[in-house]
Formats: sequence, structure tokens, C-alpha cells
Amino acid sequence: MDDIFFMKQAFVQAKKALLINEVPIGCVIVKDNKIIGSGFNQRNTLGNTLKHAEMIAINEACENLGDWRLEQCTIYVTVEPCAMCAGAILQARIPRLVFGAKNAKAGCAGSVLNILQNDSFNHQVHILRLMEEESGALMRDFFKKLRDYS
Repeated sequence: MDDIFFMKQAFVQAKKALLINEVPIGCVIVKDNKIIGSGFNQRNTLGNTLKHAEMIAINEACENLGDWRLEQCTIYVTVEPCAMCAGAILQARIPRLVFGAKNAKAGCAGSVLNILQNDSFNHQVHILRLMEEESGALMRDFFKKLRDYS
């Protein structure tokens, strides 16, 4: 198993969000080459600010491990995490993030801020960008269709 394989699994999750007319962001969390948590955006559907793909996946991974620490895990997400999700990644002690598209308006893994590699915190996250074009295209297509229907 490799990063591309797991990133494609995050895309599977993003497409679930797309099917329910949510912003197509998907996430999986992997430990020992096994997916232990997954999620897709459900903020509008569930009417809950916390229902970002990463938050759902982190919650499931913690439940599956029986621990809040996800220290030997990698989180794969199709779009750069926001401040809330970046904070949760830090709090969960996830050491590695792989993401696709940048989030120029709210991204906190380098676009607006880089919370994940701030030396002021007691934990930093290694960041890798992968499948940027595919992630960006999924987002652009979604928002184009949304504008076309408005």
C-alpha cells in the first residue's frame, strides 16, 4: 500500500459528499496500512459545523483505537485542512498529513497559515502534497455547477 492508494480512498469519500450535494472533501486515516477512520463533508446535511471530513475521520479512528492519540497514523485528505481540522490533527498527535488541493481562503497547512508546522506548538506535522490536480478539479467542477444552478 502507498500514499496514492490511500489518497484514492480519500477521493472515494469525497465522492460520497458529492452525491449528497456537499463540498466534495474526503478523508481517511491509516495506521499500519489499514484504514482506521474515514469521513466526508456533511456540514450542510447534518447542520453541524463540526462535520468536516477530517473531524469525522478523526473521531472514528479514535473510537477504533480506543485512544485520542493517533501517533502512528497518516491522515489523507483531498483538500488542505481548515483551522479547526488542523487543530484537531495537532491535538490527535497525527504525525503526517497528505493532502491534495490547496485551500487559498481557509487552508492552515500553508495557504493562509501553517498551524501544523508552527514551532510554538509541542507537535508538528510532516506535510506532503499529492494528486493536487485531481483534487482541484473536483472542487472546481463542484463550485462551477453550483454557480451554474444559481
